[in-house]
Amino acid sequence: MRHDVHTVAAGRHLKRATIAVIGGVVLLVGVALLVLPGPGLLLVLAGLLILASEFPALERYVDPARDRALKAAEDSVSSPVRLAGSILCGLALIAAGILWGLRVVPWLPLPGWSTGSSLILSGILLLALLGWSHRKVAARRR
Repeated sequence: MRHDVHTVAAGRHLKRATIAVIGGVVLLVGVALLVLPGPGLLLVLAGLLILASEFPALERYVDPARDRALKAAEDSVSSPVRLAGSILCGLALIAAGILWGLRVVPWLPLPGWSTGSSLILSGILLLALLGWSHRKVAARRR
């Protein structure tokens, strides 16, 4: 009987630790992407949502992060010029990732697919989020 109590407690601690690690990594990647190319605010929001599921004290940060992330998403598609610029940035990230991965330019820092794949993923995420933002803004206008 006592063994069952310890097993359940250990399972809860493992779940809590797993959520803390995953949420923390997503949050840190989001913070890094605030200054690097990529959807930083949305990943910060995702990290906070993951962490808040186990750590309720963090819930107070979710709404401000959600408001800022949604505002940034709407701003990115607010005009045809901004939308075109954002699409070009996404495509440029994908192209840069391919160049990095293929080592086309030998003097690039950290050449190879580890850097290239992260740039490609950032570009794909940017384009996907632009599509989502565009649909959301278009639905609001109707």
